[in-house]
Amino acid sequence: AGFIGSHVAHVLLARGEQVIGVDNLNDYYSVQLKRDRLARLQARKNFTFILADICDREAFNAALGAEKIDRVVHLAAQAGVRYSLTHPFAYTTANVTGHLVVLDVLREASGFRLQA
Repeated sequence: AGFIGSHVAHVLLARGEQVIGVDNLNDYYSVQLKRDRLARLQARKNFTFILADICDREAFNAALGAEKIDRVVHLAAQAGVRYSLTHPFAYTTANVTGHLVVLDVLREASGFRLQA
């Protein structure tokens, strides 16, 4: 539901791709803005949204469990350098642990294509 992710999703959908968006809709900035972006995406064919936190391995794995995923554009992160100075653990959890969870879940996913 972020700025870059929503734009990437629109490009992929225009290309005819099936897109699954995953976001926890945190309140770092306007949740309504994120919901507005999601509404535009959900109005499009081939888009599915999953409300999940990538830092929660069990929830993330369960959310994607029924989906056959062969490629990923991973843009989930806690933005804001200043925020990282005042909230270092939130920043590290989202950006390091979250990234590791995504990699680990995909490593075990059947059908995922590893490409360099």
